[in-house]
Amino acid sequence: MKVIILLLLLSLAVAIFFLFAFIWGVKDGQFDDDYAPPRRILFDSKDINHID
Repeated sequence: MKVIILLLLLSLAVAIFFLFAFIWGVKDGQFDDDYAPPRRILFDSKDINHID
Protein backbone atom coordinates (compact mmCIF):
# COMPACT_ATOMS: atom_id res chain seq x y z
CA MET A 1 0.00 0.00 0.00
CA LYS A 2 2.90 2.32 0.75
CA VAL A 3 4.24 1.80 -2.76
CA ILE A 4 0.97 2.92 -4.33
CA ILE A 5 0.93 6.09 -2.27
CA LEU A 6 4.58 6.73 -3.12
CA LEU A 7 3.92 6.23 -6.84
CA LEU A 8 0.85 8.43 -6.67
CA LEU A 9 2.81 11.24 -5.05
CA LEU A 10 5.65 10.79 -7.52
CA SER A 11 3.28 10.90 -10.49
CA LEU A 12 1.61 14.03 -9.13
CA ALA A 13 5.00 15.68 -8.71
CA VAL A 14 5.95 14.85 -12.29
CA ALA A 15 2.59 16.09 -13.59
CA ILE A 16 2.91 19.36 -11.67
CA PHE A 17 6.45 19.78 -12.97
CA PHE A 18 5.32 19.37 -16.58
CA LEU A 19 2.36 21.70 -16.01
CA PHE A 20 4.65 24.45 -14.74
CA ALA A 21 7.07 23.80 -17.60
CA PHE A 22 4.20 24.14 -20.08
CA ILE A 23 2.94 27.35 -18.48
CA TRP A 24 6.47 28.73 -18.44
CA GLY A 25 6.90 27.84 -22.11
CA VAL A 26 3.64 29.50 -23.10
CA LYS A 27 4.48 32.68 -21.18
CA ASP A 28 7.98 32.73 -22.65
CA GLY A 29 6.61 32.53 -26.20
CA GLN A 30 7.88 29.08 -27.08
CA PHE A 31 4.66 28.24 -28.92
CA ASP A 32 4.23 31.51 -30.80
CA ASP A 33 3.88 31.12 -34.53
CA ASP A 34 6.69 33.18 -36.01
CA TYR A 35 6.78 31.35 -39.33
CA ALA A 36 3.28 31.72 -40.82
CA PRO A 37 2.64 35.51 -40.62
CA PRO A 38 5.56 36.49 -42.91
CA ARG A 39 4.54 33.77 -45.37
CA ARG A 40 0.91 34.88 -45.22
CA ILE A 41 1.91 38.36 -46.41
CA LEU A 42 3.73 36.91 -49.40
CA PHE A 43 0.86 34.72 -50.50
CA ASP A 44 -2.02 37.04 -49.67
CA SER A 45 -4.97 36.23 -51.83
CA LYS A 46 -6.85 39.01 -53.53
CA ASP A 47 -10.48 39.59 -52.81
CA ILE A 48 -12.21 38.73 -56.08
CA ASN A 49 -15.55 40.19 -54.96
CA HIS A 50 -14.10 43.67 -54.40
CA ILE A 51 -14.42 45.95 -57.46
CA ASP A 52 -12.64 49.34 -57.57
